[in-house]
Formats: sequence, structure tokens, C-alpha cells
Amino acid sequence: MHSDSKKSTVSFWSFVWLLGLAGQLCWNMENQWFNTFVYAKIAKDPTIISWMLAISAMATTVSTFLFGCISDRKGTRKTLISVGYILWGIFTILFGTTEFLRNQENQNASIIGVAFAVIAADAIMSFFGSMGNDIGFNAWINDYMTPENSGALGAALAVQPVIGTIAGTILGGLLVGADDNYMRLFVVIGGSVILLGLYSLFGMKDAESLRSSVKGSFSQQFFSIFNIKEYLKHRELIFVNLMLAVYFISFNVYFSHLGNFMIYYLGFTADTMGLIEGVGLLIAMFTTIPAIKLIQKGKSALIILVAIIINSIGLLIIGLLVSPTNVDPSTIWNPHLLAGVLFVGIGYMLFLQTITVWSKRLYPEDSRGQFEGIRIIFYVLIPMVVAPLISNPIIKRSGEFVDEYGFTEYLPTNAVFIAGFVVVLLTIIPLYFAQRKSMEKS
Repeated sequence: MHSDSKKSTVSFWSFVWLLGLAGQLCWNMENQWFNTFVYAKIAKDPTIISWMLAISAMATTVSTFLFGCISDRKGTRKTLISVGYILWGIFTILFGTTEFLRNQENQNASIIGVAFAVIAADAIMSFFGSMGNDIGFNAWINDYMTPENSGALGAALAVQPVIGTIAGTILGGLLVGADDNYMRLFVVIGGSVILLGLYSLFGMKDAESLRSSVKGSFSQQFFSIFNIKEYLKHRELIFVNLMLAVYFISFNVYFSHLGNFMIYYLGFTADTMGLIEGVGLLIAMFTTIPAIKLIQKGKSALIILVAIIINSIGLLIIGLLVSPTNVDPSTIWNPHLLAGVLFVGIGYMLFLQTITVWSKRLYPEDSRGQFEGIRIIFYVLIPMVVAPLISNPIIKRSGEFVDEYGFTEYLPTNAVFIAGFVVVLLTIIPLYFAQRKSMEKS
């Protein structure tokens, strides 16, 4: 830590948790409730979700490279965080207004137009969310990371998505309610992010060690990150990023459709769905505590291997043992579904906690912002472009239904979890090579 004062330490950790949790709540809402919003308000068609994933991933990637370069050159993270969070919240609220564009008289034309508006609004929201969270907040965390606090920070960054998922799913279900009031959800979450952006503007400090890093003109520095020859020198980081890409291709194959699977295929209400996810993930959260010491002892590869195995077991349980015929949508007590969510949650938490610390330790000190941009290619862009190419045709083939009015609907079925299981096992390949490179350096 760069300050000896107790007050400064408390302030640092308050920002770690407040900004981190707010960001994860907002990302959870996009990853989970935006997709159920589309099914509830626009059309039950995974193609719209696929386009949302791909276009928002591209917007996120452009944002991380652009603002990563700006952040490194200016030597500041605070401004990006504050402005990014404020705009993130504003466009989250504006996203919700797209439901009012529906034209009841001309349904087909209306769906096409509203789908375009939804995709565009999601992309703009993601652009500013990436500015504030992916680049600003993550680079700020990296500036403060030391060997002494890396395990605790890694645990915090891994726990936050789970808390965000638990709180976002339960709170989201309560806010959406039985009347499908999605606007209420977007106003509450978006408003909270705006307030925290304002709070960071007045109370946050950049790390004392942070310096501006100017390497030629802006364009020279911006495009220097695309120097493949230079990037290939970081062999261990390459394989760590490949692990990230393969794992999150699997994750996006099933998670983007998990809410619609539980609500529209299994028959749960939004609030019950939230409780089922919440119970499993709340238990999973405690696995990060023993993992902290193992990460500090250099056992990252072992933790990730265990995470992949546990994750794959969870996907198999849901894929093979959960169906509309053996669940009771009126209660959260559905042992097979709870067990599947628990195992998937444990695997996800351990993987994200460990790989976050592993990758950040490998960043060049003078290019941390831009290397966060490279991370986003593997963490967001590749998974969100590739995953729909797997999940969309699977849903179209296995989940085609005709509703009572004769309209064709496409509901996610167990098949997406089996596909996720197959893909997640492939993560072991880059893990093997990353561990070999790590051993060569020690």
C-alpha cells in the first residue's frame, strides 16, 4: 500500500468494495437481466441476444484500448472511473426506455427497429462501463497491488462478481416483480452507479507511484499495443490470456441464457430464480478464503485445474439431471439444480480469483492500462463473439416451440450446458503451457 495512514487504508478498501460491487451489479444486470428483458419485452429469439453480446463486446474492446492508452499517457485512473461510472449509469437508465418503442400495430417491423435500438443502447452503455470499470477501476487496483495484498485483492475481485450476481439476481427479481417492471430495475441500479461515480470524483486518489507514460505521439502509443512481436515476448501471459478466452467462451455459451432457461423453460419466476442462484453462489463464495494462501504459495495452476473440474461437474449435473419434468418451480428446493449451480459457482469463483492475480502480476509496469485492453480481447471480445456461434444454433435446433398464438419461440434447453461442459475442458490445454512457462522462470 502506498500510504501508511489507517484512514487511507480504510478509504482504499471502501473504494475497492463500493466501486467493485457497483460495477459487478451493473455487469450482472447486463449479462442476466438484459437478456430476460429481451425475451419479456421484445421477442423470444436468441439472435437478438447474440448480436447484443457481439456488438457490446466490440464496443468494450474499443473502449479499453482507447482509454487504456489515455490513462497511461495522462497518468490518471480517477477521472476515467468517475466520468465512466456516471455515464454508465445514465445509459443504463436510457437502455430501459427502449421498451417504449414497441409498435403494437406492426409487430414485425417494430421488433426489428426495437432490436436495433436495444443493441445500440447496450453497446453505448458497455463503452462507458468499460471506461470506468474495466480500464479505470481495474488499472487503479493494479497500481495498488503488492505481493502482500495481491491475494486479498484477488479474492475481493473474485468475490465481487458473485456478490454482484447474488444481489443483482435477487434484487433484480424483486425490482422486476410479477408485473415485469424492468424500468424500475434499470433506474435503481443506474442511479446507484451514478451516485458512486460522483462519490469517487471527490473522495478517490490515484496511487502515489502512478506516473504518466508517454511513448511518442498518441497514435504511436495507441497502435504500439498491436505490436505482435513485442506481445509475443510475454509467453506466459499469452497462455494465461488463452485460458481466459476458452473458459469464458464456455461461460457465455450457457450463462447468457441461464435466466431464460430457468424462467421460460423450467417455469420459475424471476424472484425464485434469484434465490436458487443466490443460495448456491453464496456458499461458493467461501471457497475464495483458503484459495488466497494457495495463490500466495504459487499454486495458481493447481487451483485453476480444480476449478475447471468442479465447473464441468456442475455443468453436467444441470445438463443431464435438470429438466421441466423433475423441478418444482414453486420452491427453491430443487437439489439437482442447486447442486449444479453450486459447483458451477465454485469453479467460476476459483478460476476468476486465481487468473486475475496471475495475469496482473505479468503486466509491464509502464503499460498496465493498455494490457488491461489486451485482457479484454480474451475476457470479453473473443468469448462474446465466439460463444453465440455455438449457443445460438443449439438453441434454434433444440428449443424451438410454437406458442398459443402460432408464433415461433426459441427457448434455451439443457443442450447449452452440455456444450459449455465440452468447451470448458479445453481450458486445460493453455493451462498446461502457462504452467510450463511459469516453471521455466522460477
